[in-house]
Amino acid sequence: MKSSPFVTANFLEHIAEPASRFHSNYLAYRKGEITRTELIARLPHIAMLGDSVCMDIYISSAWSTFWRAHTCRARNWFLDADPASGVRSISKRLEEFAPFVAMEYAGLGALVDHERGRQKLFRRILGTRNFSGQVSQLLRSRHFPDLVLISIGHNNVDWAWRCPPDDLVAPEQRLNRLSKHFRQNYARELRRLLGRANVEKHRIALIVFGLINFESYFKGREAAERLRESDTRLYPHLETTYKYFVSFHPNYRRNLIRLAAMVNDELREMVEEFNHEFDHVAHIQLRYSHALATADLSRAELLHAIDGWHASAEGHNALAEAAFSDLKSSLDFLGISLQRRGGFQSALFGTAD
Repeated sequence: MKSSPFVTANFLEHIAEPASRFHSNYLAYRKGEITRTELIARLPHIAMLGDSVCMDIYISSAWSTFWRAHTCRARNWFLDADPASGVRSISKRLEEFAPFVAMEYAGLGALVDHERGRQKLFRRILGTRNFSGQVSQLLRSRHFPDLVLISIGHNNVDWAWRCPPDDLVAPEQRLNRLSKHFRQNYARELRRLLGRANVEKHRIALIVFGLINFESYFKGREAAERLRESDTRLYPHLETTYKYFVSFHPNYRRNLIRLAAMVNDELREMVEEFNHEFDHVAHIQLRYSHALATADLSRAELLHAIDGWHASAEGHNALAEAAFSDLKSSLDFLGISLQRRGGFQSALFGTAD
């Protein structure tokens, strides 16, 4: 679900610095030659495409979940505009160095899908946009983002959902088929993004994040389950998870972990193939990041206190730390230096040579 544009609160202070690449735009704004809207349009733009791993959400009753799906905004590891939330998001970390405009497209229950596929009723009620819909929405934007972060696919590893009984016993072929199908759908949408980026004139960095570290994650989930066994007041909707994600059942977790690892291998190989294909395009950088796939998520306190499924504030901090730690090469490509000098230092998203 697309959020309203978030603009760093102190962007005027940043670009008022004579060393800022946007200082001339600031002067034009002060002289009344351009409007505030036009000034903001010239700032770096960052977009996040993803699923509920990227959102401040949790599952409870159907009505409450529906309400939160339509109202939750900007309190997650990517974007957090609330100083009191306790989440030190990527946006909070990055605004210490550079002004920017951020857009969030992630959706609860979002899948890597085929754009001609029919969306399930539950996702339509939630207003979910799957990967193809998020890409279409981004492509309609007048300004193509300078930095595109993609973290999606966690709902695609529910291998036991509608699984034939024989495949539950011997799932090898099913897991292989699901991982290959996932790659085909992901590659189709990524190609749409790269096609648009190819005709742009400014530098563009895209990061494909691997799926989270499910092996570590389930250690945290098991710890939450033990806590609930000792006190049923804790994690009141922990079992509700199984209504929406069959493969979270303990008997199916091992193969979910396997499928996630297979999917990450497919993502890595896909990025390598695209980099070979677009090797001649100097203003595009495409990277696969294993940062989330290796993050330590093994503590119960990283899970939401209601459903023991989605991330708590501390969980979003862990994801933000992992993701931000792997942004440097992309930020370097775009011209951002993560070093302070007089409160601000940045070459700020230079145009490709």
